Amino acid sequence: MAKDRSQRDDYATPLRRLLLGVLCLCLLAIFLIWRIDSPRVERFRAQVTDKVVPNMNWAMVPVTGTINLIRDFQSYQRLAEQNRDLRDELRQMQAWKEAALQLEQENARLLDLSNVRLDPRLTYITGVVMADSGSPFRQSVLLNVGARDGIIDGWAAMDGIGLVGRISGTGETTSRVILLTDAASSVPATIQPSGQGALVAGDNSAAPILDFLENTDLVRPGDRVVSSGDGGVFPAGLLIGQVAADPSGRLRVRLSADYERLEFLRVLRHHGTEIISDPGDIVAPLEVRNTAQSGETPDE
Repeated sequence: MAKDRSQRDDYATPLRRLLLGVLCLCLLAIFLIWRIDSPRVERFRAQVTDKVVPNMNWAMVPVTGTINLIRDFQSYQRLAEQNRDLRDELRQMQAWKEAALQLEQENARLLDLSNVRLDPRLTYITGVVMADSGSPFRQSVLLNVGARDGIIDGWAAMDGIGLVGRISGTGETTSRVILLTDAASSVPATIQPSGQGALVAGDNSAAPILDFLENTDLVRPGDRVVSSGDGGVFPAGLLIGQVAADPSGRLRVRLSADYERLEFLRVLRHHGTEIISDPGDIVAPLEVRNTAQSGETPDE
C-alpha cells in the first residue's frame, strides 16, 4: 500500500507541473495574440470574440445582477443621505419659523409698550378681564371699564399682540367684549401680501373661518391677516392672525391673540374715519378753507 501511494505521488507531481506549464504557455500565447497589431490577428480576434462572447451570456448574468445590486444600494444610500439632509433643513426651517413668530410677538409688545400709534387720534384704555361667559355657544369676556371711562359699543379690544374682539354692551363700570371666535362676530379683513379681502367669521371654534375670499388661489397658509377698516368698525391694520387650513381644506385664521391667558385687554378709542369730501381740504391751511367757504378771496 505504501508503494502504491508513493508511485501515485511520483506521477502526480510531474503532471501538475506539466499542466501548470501548459496553462502558462496558453496565457502567454493569448497575451501575445491580443498584443500583436496585425490585420490577420485582428480578424482572428474578432472571430474568437464572435464565437465565445455570445455563448458566455449565461456566465455574465450573475455578474450583471451583482453590479445592478451594488448600483441600487449606492442609489439607496444617496436617497437616505438626501432624506437626512431634508430632515435637517426642515428642522432649521421650523426653528426659523418659531424665531420669526417670537420676533413678531416681541415687536408687537414693544410697539404696545412704547405706545406707538400709526393714527395720532387712536388711543386706548386698559381693562382687567373679570369673567367670561362660560358658554360653548357664546364667546365673550367681561371688562372692568364701562361708560364712565368713555367706552362705546363697537370699539376694538386687543391683548397687546392681536385683535381679540369688539365691545358689545356697556354698563356704567363694566363692558362686554364679543370675541372673534363667537358666532355673532364678523370682521372685514385683508390678507397680506396678496391684498385679498375677506371676512373673518367666528363659529365658536378656536380658529374663525375665512369667508367671501375674492380669489382663494392667491391665499396660502401662513399669510398675515389684518383688519381692513371697511365699514368703519375697526381701524385698519390691526393684526388678527395667520391663514391656516383645517383637515377638510377650508381656510381658517389662527389667531395671534393668546386666548388662553386673557388677563388685560386694551380697548382702542376709535371714533371712526374722517370722511373727506374735498381732497383740497387735506393740505389747505385753516384760513384758506374758511375764506373759500365764505366765498371771499385771500386779497380781500
